[in-house]
Amino acid sequence: MALKKFPLPDVGEGLTEAEIVGWKVQPGENVTVNQVIVEIETAKASVELPCPWAGTIRDLLVEPGQTVEVGTPIISIEMAGADPEPEPEPDESSGKIGEESNGRIATLVGYGPRTSAAKRRPRKDRNAAINGTPTNGTATATAVAPPEPAKPQVEEVGGFVPLAKPPVRKLAKDLGVDLRSLAGSGSGGVITRDDVQSAAAPTAAPAKPAATASGDRERRVPIKGVRKATAQAMVDSAFTAPHVTEFLTVDVTPMMELREQLKSDPAFRGVKITPLAFAAKAMCLAARRTPDVNATWDEAAGEIVYKDYVHLGVAAATPRGLVVPKVRDADRMSLRELAEALEQLTNTAREGKTTPGDMIGGTITITNVGVFGVDTGTPIINPGESAILAFGAIRDMPWVVDGQVVPRKVCQLALSFDHRVVDGQQGSQYLADVGALLANPSMAFTY
Repeated sequence: MALKKFPLPDVGEGLTEAEIVGWKVQPGENVTVNQVIVEIETAKASVELPCPWAGTIRDLLVEPGQTVEVGTPIISIEMAGADPEPEPEPDESSGKIGEESNGRIATLVGYGPRTSAAKRRPRKDRNAAINGTPTNGTATATAVAPPEPAKPQVEEVGGFVPLAKPPVRKLAKDLGVDLRSLAGSGSGGVITRDDVQSAAAPTAAPAKPAATASGDRERRVPIKGVRKATAQAMVDSAFTAPHVTEFLTVDVTPMMELREQLKSDPAFRGVKITPLAFAAKAMCLAARRTPDVNATWDEAAGEIVYKDYVHLGVAAATPRGLVVPKVRDADRMSLRELAEALEQLTNTAREGKTTPGDMIGGTITITNVGVFGVDTGTPIINPGESAILAFGAIRDMPWVVDGQVVPRKVCQLALSFDHRVVDGQQGSQYLADVGALLANPSMAFTY
């Protein structure tokens, strides 16, 4: 049977790498077309990949927990019902991985591999560092002289790919050994566990003493996935768009009273109407009067792009980190429809099932800091947008009504906006409109 290797596809929006979360299949197992074989985590979402072919799993080429670049082979499959044929060598001139003999790229429906060559980042070679040679990932280990391989390493797009089983690759990763610096002693030049251990032996760290009161109390976590993407996006936004943040304290007692009324309204039966839903609705209505907050600054084109729709981003805290899925055409939804969409969106996000496509193309964002008991903050604008509203906690506070101090439901709003697009007058007007709608929902009739 023909043996094919399945390269990691680009699952959307030009993602360059993904972490292998877990395999759903094992070597020797038969698989069918579109059967889920692996779960991966990109910078945007957790995604399950289906198998593009029917056959038998030969090898899992990547260990769970590894981060690999798009185009890197991750699994090999013996094709069912196919005659034996050699696997085609990658065409270095085209830089395409997984290309079939007819020149077509083997892809999954809805996915497409990148056409650029897959690159491997150099790993620091501990042996080279100890012996004073450059640690650029190309130095050879000098402490151990392994046997000459029976044949050279296989060369794929992006450089030499060491011949080693997944468990050996994982061992090398754990020990900090660069497989490309080794010559395998196994049959056909395959790198063995002994090869890796021998290379790591000269640099093995001494045993750590038992923890004491002044010992190591730190924990290091790799920066990857959602955290890495969020950090980069926030840095890009903070140092690109000139942020201005304005604050407003609002008596939302009428909004909370309306919410209580809707709980017993048959038209709202079965739906959870939250204060966030009211705030989202108010944002959409207010954007009609101040469209600048829903526009985009296009630096390359030298234009401001005004949107006749509102794709509302909702910042959601999840076990994977901060994600911002979008409610498409939120401005066209009724309060009930918006409440249902928000509930479904947040539940999906907390389960880690938000797709990459659901987190792109937003026009304005709301972040509900009040759910954590926080009054307000200075939110950072989501990249590609011009405004973000922080919705604070609703508290019982003393408030002056008709000259009398009475207890009321009060919350704080904070609006950050891009001063290139939104002037202070426009930002203030938008924030005041949102506040007015929450303080008196009947004002919606005037919009």
